Amino acid sequence: MNVHRWYNIANSTVYATLKVLEKKEYIYGSVEKDGNMPDKTIYSLTDKGKQEFVATLQQSILSFDYDTNIFSIAAFFIDALDDPQSLLSQRLKILNSYLEGIEQQITVIKDDIPSIAKANIERTKYIVEAEIAGTESLIHAIL
Repeated sequence: MNVHRWYNIANSTVYATLKVLEKKEYIYGSVEKDGNMPDKTIYSLTDKGKQEFVATLQQSILSFDYDTNIFSIAAFFIDALDDPQSLLSQRLKILNSYLEGIEQQITVIKDDIPSIAKANIERTKYIVEAEIAGTESLIHAIL
């Protein structure tokens, strides 16, 4: 309910996803009745689902994509991990490697490309720098 307010997804997609997760035995649903309200299904993670959830969080933290939604969701659930500081430190290494590559690219191309292309490369640098700052902020928050 109201998922569309924080993530661009249709209700039908949410329900289809719940069915897939239930079929994979990651979640189970129990129907509850609340007064005169329609029946509602409350979903809970199974042990198998918890293992998959943690593995997905770890993978999401240790990967980088310029679409930062996946990491943002993983960061929201970071308390579910045993050693988030270690994973975030590894993420910092990955991000710093990306930043180093971008800076090398900027140095090599200098003025040999159109200004719009150079501006787009610099834009990617700013995104990575923002992710580094955000990751450092998360590390400080969990200390």
